[in-house]
Amino acid sequence: MIRTVVLVLAGLGVVMVLSSSMAYSFASSSSVWAQAIRQTVMVAGGLGAMWVMLKTSPDRLRRLSHVIMGVAIFLLVLVLTPAGTGREEVGSQSWLVLGPLSLQPSEFARVAIAIWGAAILANKDHTRPSRLDNGFAPFVAVATVCVGLIGLQGDYGMAVSFAIVVGFILIFAGISWRVIAAACVAAAFGMLLIFLSGGYRSNRFHVYFDALFGNFDDTRGIAFQSHQGFLSLADGSFFGVGLGQSRAKWFYLPEARNDFIFAVIGEELGLWGGALVIALFGLLAFFGLRTARRARNQFQALLAAALTAGVVSQAFINIAYVLGLLPVTGIQLPMLSAGGTSAVITLGAMGILASVARHEPDAVSAMQNYGRPAFDCLFGIGEPKAPRQVRGRAAAPEHPGQQGRATGRGQRFGTPVTARPAPAPVPGGSRRPAPARYDVGRDRGWRSDRRVS
Repeated sequence: MIRTVVLVLAGLGVVMVLSSSMAYSFASSSSVWAQAIRQTVMVAGGLGAMWVMLKTSPDRLRRLSHVIMGVAIFLLVLVLTPAGTGREEVGSQSWLVLGPLSLQPSEFARVAIAIWGAAILANKDHTRPSRLDNGFAPFVAVATVCVGLIGLQGDYGMAVSFAIVVGFILIFAGISWRVIAAACVAAAFGMLLIFLSGGYRSNRFHVYFDALFGNFDDTRGIAFQSHQGFLSLADGSFFGVGLGQSRAKWFYLPEARNDFIFAVIGEELGLWGGALVIALFGLLAFFGLRTARRARNQFQALLAAALTAGVVSQAFINIAYVLGLLPVTGIQLPMLSAGGTSAVITLGAMGILASVARHEPDAVSAMQNYGRPAFDCLFGIGEPKAPRQVRGRAAAPEHPGQQGRATGRGQRFGTPVTARPAPAPVPGGSRRPAPARYDVGRDRGWRSDRRVS
C-alpha cells in the first residue's frame, strides 16, 4: 500500500508539473517540455533511490546513522559558504550547485535527523531527558544547531518543517508534553517577532489574516499570489476546467509549478482532484503510522513514524496555505511540486518507510512462507530476514520450552495448511536440508526491543 500510494503520487506529480509548467518552460527555453522532462528524470532518479532503500535493511541504516547525520551537518555548513547559491533568486541561500545538478542540503538533513534521531532515542528513558547519556540532550542540541543553520540560509519555511519533524520524533519517543508545550510557546513567540519585524515575511501574516475573512486589501501587491490561488480554486469548482486547461499558469499565478501546484490541481481537476490528493496523503499517514505500530523494534518504529510525519505534515502545510488556512511558507508539496532534490530525497525516504514495512515480523513470516510479492520478484528485491536469521540462528527457539510447545501443537493439530512441502529426496536416499523459515508465531522475542507504552 505504501508503494502504491507513493507511485500514484509521483505519477500524478509528473502529469501536473507538465501541465502547470508549460508557459514557464516555453518562456525560459522555447520548449513546453523542458520542465516536465527534467521532473521526469528526477522522479526516475527518486524511484531508483527508492529501489535502493527497499533493498537496504533498516538495521544497516542504523549502523550508518552517525555518518549520515555528519554528512548532513557538513552540507548545511557548506551551503553557507560561497559554494551556496539561491540568495538572489529566491531570497534564501539553500542550494549547492554540482555541475548540471543542484542539491538542497536541508531536504537531506530532514531525512538524516529522522534516521539519526530514531537510532539514538530508541529504548531510552524518556522520563529523564536531561541526562547526557540518555540520547535526548544530544539530539536536541544537534537539532537546534541544524535549525539554526537552516535559518541562517534564510529559508524559514524549511526551518519550520525541520523543527516539526524534530518535534514528532520527540513525541513518538515519549518526551513529556510539557516540553513540547514549552517548545510551541517559543515557536509562537518567534512568529510574533517575525510578524512585528516587518518585511515580506510579516506581510505574509497580514495576508493570512485577510484571507481568513475573505478580504484582500492589496490584490496587486502583497496578496497577489494568495488571491490568484483562491481564484484558481474557484475556477475549478467541482469537476475542474480540464487537464491542461488552467488559465492561472499563464503567468497569473506565481510559482504555479512549485509552491502553488495544488491550486492548479484544484483548477484543472476540481474538488474531486484536490480531495484525491488529500486522500492519498491521508492513506500514506495511515499506513505509515500502522507500520510504526507493527515495526520490529523501537528504532524502526521511530524511523517509520518520523518519516511519515515529516512528509505528511509538509503536504498538509502546503495545502493549508494554498487554502488560506496558514500563512504562506514556501514549502513544496512533496512528490507533486516541481523540484529535483525534493523528488529524489522524498522518494528515497518513502523507500526507507516501505523497507521498514517489509521487515515487520508478520511480513517476514508471510513472505518466507507464501513467497514474495510480484513487485519484489520483478525488481529483484530479496526476501527480508528475521534478526535470528541474520545472525545465523533462525531455527533457535526464543525460550527453552518453546520448541516443546510447538511440537505439541503440531501433534495436536497436524501440519499447518500454509506449510511448504517437504524437499524432494535426492539420489542416494538422503534429503536436501530444508532452509530455515521464519515463523512469527514462534518468535516471542521480537518485541523485546520495543518500549512498552
